[in-house]
Amino acid sequence: MSSTLPRTTSRTAAVSAVIATAVAAGLLTGGPATAAEAISIHDIQGTTRISPLAGKQVSGVPGIVTGVRTYGSRGFWMQETRADDNPATSEGVFIHTGSVPTVAAGDAVTVSGTVTEYIPGGASSGNQSLTQITRPTVTVTSSGNPIPEPTTITAHAVPSVYAPEGDPAAGGSINGLPLKPASYALDYYESLEGTNVRIGSSRVVGATDPYSALWVTVKPYENPSARGGTVYGSYTSQNTGRLQIQSLTPKAQQPFPKANVGDWLTGTTEGPLDFNQFGGYTLTAHALGTVADRGLERETTDKQRAGELAVATYNVENLDPTDPQPKFDALAKAVVENLASPDIVALEEIQDDNGAKNDGTVAAGQTMKRFTDAIVAAGGPAYEWRGIDPVNNEDGGQPGGNIRQVFLFNPERVSFTDRAGGDATTATGVVRERGRAALTHSPGRIDPANTAWENSRKPLAGEFTFRGRTVFLIANHFGSKGGDESLLSHRQPPNRSSEVQRLQQARAVNTFVKEILAAQRTADVLVLGDINDFEFSLTTKALTDGGALCPAVMSLPRAERYSYVYQGNSQVLDQILTSPSIRHFTYDSVHINAEFAEQNSDHDPQVLRFRP
Repeated sequence: MSSTLPRTTSRTAAVSAVIATAVAAGLLTGGPATAAEAISIHDIQGTTRISPLAGKQVSGVPGIVTGVRTYGSRGFWMQETRADDNPATSEGVFIHTGSVPTVAAGDAVTVSGTVTEYIPGGASSGNQSLTQITRPTVTVTSSGNPIPEPTTITAHAVPSVYAPEGDPAAGGSINGLPLKPASYALDYYESLEGTNVRIGSSRVVGATDPYSALWVTVKPYENPSARGGTVYGSYTSQNTGRLQIQSLTPKAQQPFPKANVGDWLTGTTEGPLDFNQFGGYTLTAHALGTVADRGLERETTDKQRAGELAVATYNVENLDPTDPQPKFDALAKAVVENLASPDIVALEEIQDDNGAKNDGTVAAGQTMKRFTDAIVAAGGPAYEWRGIDPVNNEDGGQPGGNIRQVFLFNPERVSFTDRAGGDATTATGVVRERGRAALTHSPGRIDPANTAWENSRKPLAGEFTFRGRTVFLIANHFGSKGGDESLLSHRQPPNRSSEVQRLQQARAVNTFVKEILAAQRTADVLVLGDINDFEFSLTTKALTDGGALCPAVMSLPRAERYSYVYQGNSQVLDQILTSPSIRHFTYDSVHINAEFAEQNSDHDPQVLRFRP
């Protein structure tokens, strides 16, 4: 701390002096005038996330072009050839041209324009900003120059602490804090913003997505999953080695490689370090390594034994009759083969009979017929189903899609207890019949008028019988994380605004489970579905309040606790929680989607087997 502060103070004073002298020389406008010295890129970048020259005009800034982007946000990166001695100041910057640049890598240029701070996704996203020069005038002074030697990003170079605590006086923002690249991972990456960087062979921790990007880790021993990913296990374990990789070469000229989690991006990957809306710090490669396929296979769970009840949950990602038959076939095959034909499946994201066409249709009979027929065609059981049609456009999701949860069940193995009267707006309740708990409506919705479910899916409760034993299931699809700030937010810790609604939803479900247990202490209850939150979250804690439920995922080794991969983090979103009477069970997060470039859904299904 004592060695950093004087250097930062000195650099701030030096930048102020440069600004003042540059104004007098006509190299910069908008500040006080004193004497003259050329503005360099590191003077523009400064020692915090926000340029000390933001909003000002600069003239004649020199550099070598290190990369050119001809699509998306068009422009080029240039880099200073004479670096200063301060590791906090980046030597590279993005020049936003708005049209296809006329420069090439290796050109020596001088640039005049306006220094701006661009926030990908807009200010409301909470994202950090990218320092750039806009409305530029570019002069090429020579060509064919060597590109500045890249900085190699290694496991040793990236600090193990992710980010500093935000400044309370600035609303928790880290924007104004002096960068400490030796102490914090985000500061380290920020100190390289716009510069030419490279990585060596690195393990893929986020599969190639539809937008031609993948994620690697430069820290292969950082919270590894059992299958090659990186497990996100707490709000303070953000996995600092993750880095997004994209290509500077347009797809039409060179297709982006397909990679699954656990593959390796071998050789050298090199290019400018960008910051974008969907992944934050991103190596935009002008030289891309080669994907080495490590042969990741889709998992298959064990078949339940005769006396075991197998219950699964699966988010089938907006399934509706307008989807191509291969999607139905692939999902059906997964139910039959990978999930071993569970006795009950709680499905999330079943859409109505014409999908996202917003015409008032709410029934999902055609969707379910195509799906159950596809399961039979795949060699599975003739599942029956139960669900409740929502009020049009009241449950969130795509407008007109009317997504909801649905129960599938195998009538050869389990029976459904139908109790009439449940609909979109009528709440099911709990009564005691002959000394045992029972639902007033089955299927039924839990407290649908509760504001916790506004513009969100209402839980579906059902009463089942297996070998003479009643089992209660509550299928859920809690509110999404949309609107939350990312791990790379300029606020640290980030604002997780969506958690407020999920916390209310969890409390409502917990209250209902307690009503069942009050009527019958030994009742078997399973709460399952797309909870949209982590096993360590306040949402999960609210679900388990008072010992009413236990998250079954906690029975797995830490390296296997995940159902979803986001920005290179393998994490829990889908869960099955058990009531106290369910003491012995086997649990499986069946990894068939989230780790793969080719997916039938972006979620992995979960299966629990137990003897009621």
